[in-house]
Amino acid sequence: MSRARIALIHGVGLDGSMWGPLREFLEPEYDIQVLELLGHGTREAAPEDVTLAGLAADVAERLEPGTHVVGFSLGALVAQHLARFRPDLVASLVSVASVCDRTEQEHAAVMMRLASAQSDFPATVEASILRWYPEGSPVPAELVESTREVLLRNDPRSFLACYRVFATADAEIAPELPRITVPSHAVTGELDPGSTPEMSARLAAAVPGCTYSVISGARHMMPVERPQELANTLTAFFKEHSHVD
Repeated sequence: MSRARIALIHGVGLDGSMWGPLREFLEPEYDIQVLELLGHGTREAAPEDVTLAGLAADVAERLEPGTHVVGFSLGALVAQHLARFRPDLVASLVSVASVCDRTEQEHAAVMMRLASAQSDFPATVEASILRWYPEGSPVPAELVESTREVLLRNDPRSFLACYRVFATADAEIAPELPRITVPSHAVTGELDPGSTPEMSARLAAAVPGCTYSVISGARHMMPVERPQELANTLTAFFKEHSHVD
């Protein structure tokens, strides 16, 4: 029996290594492909005028038809773009910790973070670490340090170009969400301050037939912080929507 294919797309400033803890709970049951975005990991730098469509087109070149696509944060916006415009490639869509059609206040908050990154990139990295892994976080110190190292390795220009997409493209994709036809699910952490449960509910309301769930007590980095619970959520969804010979 062949295995269902899953593609994992990381968030801004991160790389494929963020999926390590989650993969332990998905392999070997699934055929997993980790896809890195332009400007991240081993990929070439992102152009300063990069767009959501450009990031999605780059990913599409490496996707096989019939893949279950899981996107995290910025990766979720990329996954939504693929589900809307390349449904031939996407068997189903899971948006993990996704923003959605930010309110004026939510947009102002992310634009402030973008401005901070432009003025002091290392300070932005530390602010992200504190937001994702506050004091008392159950995440092992070595994983926290690994996340910090990945963030600091970013080329600031590439990071800013992609962060600008993250900060603005939710407004761009929002009018297209009702045209997504693939099976969809949204999941976020109860305590995620930037990709809130309200945003996942917003996303589920916009995408036809989309379901959503909230992982109690979790923050933004669910694939690292709560990998088993996230894997359980993904597995239940995939089993409902997989057609494997």
